[in-house]
Amino acid sequence: MKKKDIRTLTKDQLRLFFQDNNDKPFRGNQVYEWLWNKGAHSFEDMTNISKTTRKMLEENFVINHIRVDQMQRSTDGTIKNAVRLHDGLIVESVLIPTPTRTTACVSSQVGCSLDCKFCATARLKRMRNLNPDEIYDQVMAIDKESRLYHSRPLSNIVFMGMGEPLMNYKNVLKAIDKITSPEGLAMSPRRITLSTSGVPKMIKKMADDDVKFKLAVSLHSAIDEVRTSIMPFNQKFPLSDLRESLEYWYEKTKSRITYEYVVWKGINDRKKDIDALISFCAYVPCKVNLIEYNPIDDDGFQQASSEALNNYIKGLESRGIVVNVRRSRGKDIDAACGQLANKT
Repeated sequence: MKKKDIRTLTKDQLRLFFQDNNDKPFRGNQVYEWLWNKGAHSFEDMTNISKTTRKMLEENFVINHIRVDQMQRSTDGTIKNAVRLHDGLIVESVLIPTPTRTTACVSSQVGCSLDCKFCATARLKRMRNLNPDEIYDQVMAIDKESRLYHSRPLSNIVFMGMGEPLMNYKNVLKAIDKITSPEGLAMSPRRITLSTSGVPKMIKKMADDDVKFKLAVSLHSAIDEVRTSIMPFNQKFPLSDLRESLEYWYEKTKSRITYEYVVWKGINDRKKDIDALISFCAYVPCKVNLIEYNPIDDDGFQQASSEALNNYIKGLESRGIVVNVRRSRGKDIDAACGQLANKT
């Protein structure tokens, strides 16, 4: 008989399991703490539980823990993990250090459900969604690496790795609940950012669910034809629908949105592209992150000139819109934005 993954059980279900097996219910509390707060990889790790009890757990359950199959360290301190899942599939996650913070960039799907032409992950078919514990484990692994290599705990999390988080909504929210729980990592939800390419129905659902984490949108163009040419799913979820969902989000949450935006030569580097972005930014309070492009062996996408980037900065700032330029990290190990591709 196939053993059940013990991390699919709630604390109450664990307590009930022990009660049904003539043991003290509080053992369920102990096991739950080992699984989530301490990140135990095996039942043998649970040293304050008797060997008899550990054997009983071994006979009934498994812990489908991830394994960091390969770790690469960049010259700038960035770390990329190839994470092997219990079924042999692999996703990638990234630790991004700065002088003031350490950020975990985590994946939510094996492959991706969407079709952005500039993203390496989109070239992989979506094989499956990640479970909440698999998302949680990525964060735990990066926290350990942050403490080991940068002498400080993880400070921030971004869902900007492989996959579209809103296409794995339930599992992503369950993972965030564990990450923010005092029984998990006790991280503030305000230190977590979910980045989406824009699924209007799910953005509205997040607002209705009263989530406390931040929202970023991978925008890249505020002109439908241009956006559809680089992000074909925009035909199904046009900018008018996206705009309406973001207005709804802000009305419900009063939380400012971040637009992630890459400027490419000959694609979105004209004055009308800048004007369209400025107009789009007028709908809800927001800030814009202009992101350095990271090539993925596609000649159709080239980094725009410094002049084009400066034109964006001047245009946005002249309208009082906060704009930051995000330089790429970890390019030498293919860990930069848009480069995660399961090459292992």
